[in-house]
This record gives sequence, C-alpha cells and structure tokens, in this order.
Amino acid sequence: MAAPNRHPLCCLPTPLHPLRRLSRSLGAEIWIKRDDLTGFAGGGNKGRKLEYLAGSLLESGAHTMVVCGALQSNFVRCAGALAATLGIRCVAVVMVLPFEGEVGRPAGHPPQTGGNVELDRILSVELEVIPDGPWEALFEAASDAAQRERELGRSVFEIPIGGSSPLGAHGFVLAGEEVSEEFDHIVVPTSSGSTHAGLAWHFHGSQTQVHGIACDPEPDLLDDVLRLCSGLDELHGIGKQIRANDLRLHPDWVGPGYGIPSELGQTALRRLAREEGVFLDPIYSAKAMSGLVGLAERGELAGRVLFWHTGGFATVCAPGAGDTG
Repeated sequence: MAAPNRHPLCCLPTPLHPLRRLSRSLGAEIWIKRDDLTGFAGGGNKGRKLEYLAGSLLESGAHTMVVCGALQSNFVRCAGALAATLGIRCVAVVMVLPFEGEVGRPAGHPPQTGGNVELDRILSVELEVIPDGPWEALFEAASDAAQRERELGRSVFEIPIGGSSPLGAHGFVLAGEEVSEEFDHIVVPTSSGSTHAGLAWHFHGSQTQVHGIACDPEPDLLDDVLRLCSGLDELHGIGKQIRANDLRLHPDWVGPGYGIPSELGQTALRRLAREEGVFLDPIYSAKAMSGLVGLAERGELAGRVLFWHTGGFATVCAPGAGDTG
C-alpha cells in the first residue's frame, strides 16, 4: 500500500540514552526515549501524530479544523499550532475536565487560566468551552460543531481526541524504527491509545514487550488500543491481528482520574528530576514513570527497559491541578 502522506513537523529521531542513576537505584537497566524533544510547539509525542494527520488534512483541502479535549489539553494546543502554520482555522470544543461516565468526575480542579489556555489564544484557537460531562458528551458536541461549520459552507477536517486514529498511531509505528538498541520492555503512558498501539504494532512478534500505563480510568481503554491496532493492519495491508492477550495495559497507577496528578506520579516526577535532570508532565509521563518504578519493584521488568517520555509541558505539578492532553 502507498505510505501515508507526511507533513514534516518534528526533529527526528529523538534522543535515546541511559538513565544511569535511576538504573542503579532500581537495580535495573533503564533507558529513556526523549519524545519530549520532538520540537513542534512543545508538544512531545503529539507532533508525531500530527505529521500524518496534517498530510491527510492537506489532501482534503479543508480550511477549518475541529478538535476536542480538556481545556488545558496539550494536543489542542499543538493542533492549534498546526492550524496556524497552515493558515487555517482551529475550532476546539473543550471541557475543563471531561470524565468517564461510569466513574464520575474526579476530585481536583485543573487551572482554567494560563498555561495552554493562554497559548491557545496566542495561536488564535477558537475555544468553545462547554460544561463538564462524560467524554461521550464532549465528542457529540465536537461533532455538532463540525456540522455547524459545514452548514456555514466551510470545509471541515475533524481530528479525533488526542489525534488517536490509525493515521496518528502510524507515527509511532515509525517511531519504533528509531529504537536501535534491543530492549526487553518498553513502558509508555496510555490514554487515547495511539502511542501504545503504534509501538505495540511495530514490536509485535519481537522480544520486546510494550507496557501501557493507563492514565485514564476508561473501562474500554484496552478495546480502544485494539481498534487502533486493527486500523493499522488495514492501513498497512498487513494482518498482524493483535489480540487482547498480546497487549499489556496496567491500570494500577491512574490515581484520582484523568487530568488529575497522582501522589505516586508526583513522587516519580521528583525522583527523575533529582536523579537525572529530566522533567515529566504530571498527567501522563509522571504516572507512566510511577508504573515503571512499581513494575520494577515487583520484579516484572527483567532485562533492559526503555521508558518512552511522551513530553508535554509540566505547567502545574501540585496534586489537585494539572496539565492535560
């Protein structure tokens, strides 16, 4: 099949290096993949997704992009930066803190000013803030916004939450090719699922096990990753047919819920900063690092381990508030 069209945004490949002090303290060989250094709009791994979504957007000829997420979403900010560089509009339907309907809204109050909200304004993102509610309500509102734009005669390109589509996940299939060392385990944060799916698809059948640390209490998160893997089969014309028992998804380190830092995540954030001089964001990579530490302490990460730093701004690091997306 023809390769998806890429619109270059990132500085690739990103660095890969050992974490020597953390390795000594955990008694394991730990390395880090620095996707916090992709270079586009400070968005970490988001740029990898947007390179291929942008290729599809340009092919479509659309002049309006519609996205959705939390108010402080890194992905919304990066999508806004993409729209600005392409000279098109970005309409973002957001909630301060979306949540899983089955779980309810977590305790905590993400900031409603500053951070990504201010950066969105700099980028001329058209924020439509709606009352907090379940993710399904957010997705429906974004779909309604796209339809309104079409009724006004505008051509619209809709981007799913977090850019998690097979095209977005394709960026991480290629990211796997940048891993020149052999690893027994790769640890990644998992929320909308495309980073996990792309890497799991790439390394399927190899000695490398990809572990997703859930950052969202969504009951169907594993199904979301499976759907993306199936979409990659179709996109690449290769039937890897990944099944649920092929994937490793760990829900133990979510903390209070999506968008709210966890105590273990904050401990991991401080540990990596003090031992290695590397900062994590409190919503994704800090929770993933807390999972890595927990799995290592359980003896479940024998061999060489790679931590995939997905980046994002560490704007707020205190429990009860957080940078999301």
